[in-house]
Amino acid sequence: MKNYAEILKKNAMIIVLVLVYLFFTAMTKGQMFQPMNFNALITQNAYVYVLATGMLICMLTGGNIDLSCGSFVCFMGAIGGVLMHKDLMNMNSIVAIIIMMVVGIVYGCVLGYLIAYVNVPPWIATLAGFLAFRGWGTAILSANSTTGSIAPFPDLFLSIFSGKVLGTPVNKFNVPCMVVGVIACIVVVILNFRTRANKLKKGYEADSLVSVIVKSVLSVAVILLFAYKLAKSGGIPTVLVWVVVIVLIYSFITSKTVFGRYFYTIGGNAEATKLSGVDTKLIMFVAYLNMAILTVITSYLVIARFQAANSTAGTNYEMDAIASCVVGGVSAYGGSGSVFGMVVGGTLIGVINLGMSLMGVDANWQKVVKGVVLLAAVVFDIRANAKNAVK
Repeated sequence: MKNYAEILKKNAMIIVLVLVYLFFTAMTKGQMFQPMNFNALITQNAYVYVLATGMLICMLTGGNIDLSCGSFVCFMGAIGGVLMHKDLMNMNSIVAIIIMMVVGIVYGCVLGYLIAYVNVPPWIATLAGFLAFRGWGTAILSANSTTGSIAPFPDLFLSIFSGKVLGTPVNKFNVPCMVVGVIACIVVVILNFRTRANKLKKGYEADSLVSVIVKSVLSVAVILLFAYKLAKSGGIPTVLVWVVVIVLIYSFITSKTVFGRYFYTIGGNAEATKLSGVDTKLIMFVAYLNMAILTVITSYLVIARFQAANSTAGTNYEMDAIASCVVGGVSAYGGSGSVFGMVVGGTLIGVINLGMSLMGVDANWQKVVKGVVLLAAVVFDIRANAKNAVK
């Protein structure tokens, strides 16, 4: 019984995600299960996964956050619009993408320096960006457009960040998509069993064989379901490729590299980490530089999705990223959390948004529900930590 209780506790958010999805599927009379809504779940929430990955790194260092990322998306959109629009600078898309990334790196260095070396509290430094970049981005858009938005964008840019990989018409089944899904299933199963075998070989505690089999079967079922639905909706969205690559890279960094573990140790005990010889200031600097880089990538995805740069882009994005991390089990105090948990949290937020939209729920009530979910996740985190401390 104890083992079952541990499994349920360990996978609580996944279970909640499945139950919430089934609830909205029933309430929308199956609309949530349609191929176009599987595609929408990915394309509409891609920005959440990318931003939340950067927010995760910041939060690991001690519950620190970045309030400026949403406004910076707006600002970068304005920069991109000016650079690429045919009636303005009409710059080559690749060159514009590089320039935007350079601007993001410069901002990340400035922000990281202020936080790590000048000791400006992160919420103050990023709050300044929250205010400044929204105003700056809006001013640029207003100065270069009578409508407050810049469109259209070059086809090359749109195909890179909002197209389909080997896409086909919606009414035609996309075979390459299913092939990729099958390959992904094989890789996941091999990794699951290989991880267990390596742990047993080294004498570490490992999941039971039954647990690994169940986990593999469920993973394969989910992957094949998504592959099938995406195959029926035209193929693999380009944004999914970006999200998967980013999630895999950061999952590897945070779980398999020494540098990645430093983010956890700083959040757990910054003073002890510093005394052990780790350059804690450099780690904080890298955390916010990384956040700026991922915010620029988010701006690419957002511009391409809406095919325009406007002053409302990025509104409340920072809140969605924070909510995804906290709901996904990232501690509000730092030191614990995972990329996989963040993905589950972001997907749960996305399912709630999509489900309530399909039901016709007012946008204001959607915010109320997300607020309640976030509060519940924080309370759960606090109580779990308190029980662990007692033990």
